[in-house]
Parts: sequence; structure tokens; C-alpha cells
Amino acid sequence: MTTQSRIELLQQMAVFGALRTDVLEFLLDQSRVLTVPSGSYFFREGETGDTMFVLESGRVEVLKQAAEGEWHVLRQFAAGDCFGEMALMDLAPRSASVRAIEDCSAIEIGASQLMSIYRKDIEQFVLLEMNMGRELSRRLRETDEQLFRQR
Repeated sequence: MTTQSRIELLQQMAVFGALRTDVLEFLLDQSRVLTVPSGSYFFREGETGDTMFVLESGRVEVLKQAAEGEWHVLRQFAAGDCFGEMALMDLAPRSASVRAIEDCSAIEIGASQLMSIYRKDIEQFVLLEMNMGRELSRRLRETDEQLFRQR
């Protein structure tokens, strides 16, 4: 994938909404692209994390382990989705595991890249943080609705 196509991918995502092209290019220049084969994990529940991922291709499942040891699929993500951003916001261990269910390619964005944006353009940094907060809030509302319907 070219830098331009990666910028276009990010521009279509709510988390990166309204960020300027030069800031997205700056972010991508500092980020790396990972390939994760089907069946492998991006990260596991309980691990320390300071990165988020943007899927370029493939699909993943988010898994949570119940008290009795059984694993439950919370959701799936596909190309154009992001995951792992909670670790960038709350600095707590990973709350779930994410496993590739197809071969995946993903942009890895770490806390150090976000700090670079902060130093470069604080307004764009604040916008990105607000967007991440909105995305987490949207997912929480979805989860609340699902729990309510199950009762």
C-alpha cells in the first residue's frame, strides 16, 4: 500500500476524521506496518500496551477470557477498522486479546508517534484524542445496548 492510499484509508475513519493530510503523512512516516498471519495474536489480554493498530487488510477477532477460562468473541474488525486505542488512553493493561482470523496487514501507531503530533501541532493532537474518545464512547454504547437486549 502506498503512503497516499494509507492516508486515504485513515481519512475515511472516524478516529482520524478532520486531521490534516500533512499530519497524517507525518504520523505514517513514523509508524510501522506489521503483517500478522492468521491465527497469530496482535496482543493478549493483560499485556502492557502503548500502541493501536489500523487494519489495512484481513480480519481480526477480539477475545475476552471468562472467569472459568472459556474464551468469548466480543467483536470482529476488518480492513479500515482500528483497535488497541484504549491502551493509548488509559495506560492500563490490555483488556482483551486480538487474534488474526485472516492474514493481516496493519499500521501500528504508538504513544511516541502521538507525542510527536503533540509537539508538532497541539490542536491536531487534541482533535485526534477527542476522536479516539468518541470512538471508545460509541463502542461502549453499543456494548451497553447489547447487554440491555440480552436481559
